Amino acid sequence: MRWDLLYSRHMSKPDPKQVTALLADVRLGNKNAIDDLMALVYPELRQIAARYLRSERPTHTLQTTALVHEAYARMFGSGRVDWKNRAHFFAAMATEMRRILVDYARARNAQKGPGKRVMISLTDAKDVGTRADEDLLAVDEALTRLEQLEPRACRIVELRFFTGLNERETAEALQISVSTLKRDWQFAKAWLFNELSSRSARSGSGN
Repeated sequence: MRWDLLYSRHMSKPDPKQVTALLADVRLGNKNAIDDLMALVYPELRQIAARYLRSERPTHTLQTTALVHEAYARMFGSGRVDWKNRAHFFAAMATEMRRILVDYARARNAQKGPGKRVMISLTDAKDVGTRADEDLLAVDEALTRLEQLEPRACRIVELRFFTGLNERETAEALQISVSTLKRDWQFAKAWLFNELSSRSARSGSGN
């Protein structure tokens, strides 16, 4: 499906209420609603994919469009259509894209051998991590541990950094106050900083 062509009818940022309405139709089994939904949110999904691929090599097997389409195939092919709103849907897509790239990174790292890792840019995360670029697998493992420790903090990282929602949008999506969001965001950044720093130190010492 050429969602980029269908998007021509949606030239402005999609109304969250319209996205939520389409998600409701998708949950009811309306297949036409899936194409309408993807046409509506396609540019934003490409932006999420671009964030992940920003620091990848130009010859990466997956490009932005391909990553969006593969994430779509996994999401809708699994039968999981219980997303409640725009933020919930984007967070799920961002997580699926991360999983796809982690799978590719594991395969690539296995071929390249130790010492040559697939990196991801964390520049936009504002102090998350010890460097602008971090090992994608290390970031994924850290976020997985954060999710086990504080699921909401992990979701905030996904929504703020990977999905690009602002503070108000993220707070509304998670049904928390902006002050609570800011507190959890600060915790998540500090926790990830320490986690990635410790991993980097262990790698540097050869442990």
